[in-house]
Amino acid sequence: MKIGFTKRFELLKGFILLFLGISLLLRVIFLIWNFSEIDHGVITVFTTFLIGLFYDIGTVSFFALIATLYFLIVPKGLNGTMADRIICYTGFIVGVLIIFFSFFAEITFWEEFQRRFNFIAVDYLIYTYEVVKNINESYPIPILIGSIGILVMLTVILFIRLRIFKRTFESTDPFKIRLLPSVIILGIALIFTLFIKNENAEISDNRYNNELSKAGIYSFFAAFRNNELSYPEFYKTEPIKEAFLKVNENIKTFQDSIYAPSTGIRRYIRNDGEEKKPNIIFICIESLSAKYLGAFGNENMLTPTLDSLSQVGLSFDNLMATGTRTVRGMEAITLSIPPTPGRSIVKRKKNNNLFTIGEVFRGKGYSRTFFYGGDGYFDNMDKYFSGNGFDIVDRGRGFLPSADIVTNRKNIADEEVTFENAWGVCDEDIYKKVIKEADSAFATGRPFFDFIMTTSNHKPYTYPANKISIPSGTGRYGAIKYTDFAIQEFLRNAKQKPWFKNTVFILMADHCASSAGRWELDVANYHIPAMILNLDGVEQQHIDRLCSQVDIFPTLFAQLDWTYESNLFGQDILKMEETDERAFIGNYRKLGLLKGHELMILGDQKQANFYNWKRDDNSLVAKPMNQDFLKETISYFQVADHLYNNNGLSLKVNE
Repeated sequence: MKIGFTKRFELLKGFILLFLGISLLLRVIFLIWNFSEIDHGVITVFTTFLIGLFYDIGTVSFFALIATLYFLIVPKGLNGTMADRIICYTGFIVGVLIIFFSFFAEITFWEEFQRRFNFIAVDYLIYTYEVVKNINESYPIPILIGSIGILVMLTVILFIRLRIFKRTFESTDPFKIRLLPSVIILGIALIFTLFIKNENAEISDNRYNNELSKAGIYSFFAAFRNNELSYPEFYKTEPIKEAFLKVNENIKTFQDSIYAPSTGIRRYIRNDGEEKKPNIIFICIESLSAKYLGAFGNENMLTPTLDSLSQVGLSFDNLMATGTRTVRGMEAITLSIPPTPGRSIVKRKKNNNLFTIGEVFRGKGYSRTFFYGGDGYFDNMDKYFSGNGFDIVDRGRGFLPSADIVTNRKNIADEEVTFENAWGVCDEDIYKKVIKEADSAFATGRPFFDFIMTTSNHKPYTYPANKISIPSGTGRYGAIKYTDFAIQEFLRNAKQKPWFKNTVFILMADHCASSAGRWELDVANYHIPAMILNLDGVEQQHIDRLCSQVDIFPTLFAQLDWTYESNLFGQDILKMEETDERAFIGNYRKLGLLKGHELMILGDQKQANFYNWKRDDNSLVAKPMNQDFLKETISYFQVADHLYNNNGLSLKVNE
């Protein structure tokens, strides 16, 4: 009896070897690409590649399973018939096409995120307009498609010349000979389905090594299955009443009245001064890391406007983003909540009629509007903001069903657009629309709150010509400089308006330009700029307290002397004691609490790691576990998740 692959399985064997070879090449490319970040000791690299081979074998087993069943079931008398040839050639070409497409796709994804495919790649399947247009504007698509086509053709020709197809079609192996390789492949696929998880590849303290160990296609489908994680099932927990009591102990001030401290965080916040009600314009700046600002040491003169503004208002110099994506930033800002595992609440079910900052503004008589330069169906933004009481102003290309928007919606008309790319209109155009709508709101006599999401600081980094010294489309530095220029023009135009004097401007990034690094959570890549401007009666101040996106609007409300009901985790940064300082950081799987130079990270599989963060080189050094710090960390994230899953974030809560 023949052992292993029979002649009938020659084509499948060739495909498997091709897949493993391409996967090895890709891993070598990534190793060289980020060699300085990777632990490259001989044993470490060998282990990384060995684990990678293991996951490659598991991945290709799923591809091979379809061919295996075909080769096993089809009687040998049909081998080499026209139907058999058509099926084999078609299946092989499709499989090879997927291999080479994945090869190029992984390279472009790694360039942007320094990771294998994850839940972001899954989301990209949904928002095809923006993604396809972005790819078309960022890369030479005809060359890429042509290259893939040529590679597929050359591979088919090679297999023909090696007589692999011929041997496959000429095979006369009986069923029992074909059974053994079929059982082996089926067994491997079952093992990976039932027992192997993508995170099992993460055996190193170095994130890059862990990403190298993974297989891109396998990671993609793992993310597809696991874009939401049950906190109680996957993370360390405390008794829920104790967790609530701990959180409330941390967020309550002596003036606050908490309604039910063992089951919720809803409370009544008192401020003693006379309430002020200026207009509020909040600009959420796409992908602006603090490291790009001259105010934080950058010497490339990219942000003269922001650098100047940081000297005239309240500048929060030690503020951290909670996550790595726009929707995570929006979640932190609007809900004032630590990150929860999996997808952002903005994109999850039960995300309407929640207690957001918009509810506080509504209670003070404000109109509320969300502005976005693209179509707000992307990342579910329009549905989320509309479902929580905001009117919508966006490009309105028509992708989102009108029934999903329950408030008023205005489109940015074609005649209002001077420049547009995959993500939407340029920042200058969205700001002109904001000013136009502010004029209309001012005429009503009602104070307004505008939430603006910018788009220009995003690949393909294109913007109107002849605005700045860096040509459009040449890289992120140009996009940052244009972003800064557009803010300057916006404020210059706003100063001419009668509503300017009584309008507070808040500027803050949604997240950093890149969150990737060698550590579980790369702390420096969560540092973002934030400032509050034109706040009457408040002197210029640089605030170095460690704080979070969740704190910005509670801080604003305190400066306006508002008394209000709150369901927000955020605190008034200006009243923080040293023991109150903390920041929440995370990605869709890792949840971190940073206090001073200490960082506790919770991982799925009920793991927890405690580190000392060294600011000078951004490294993490493992420390012995601190049980009190661990309980505090668990309490924050467990309570946030519990509130979401038990309607505790809703406008009306039965405490």
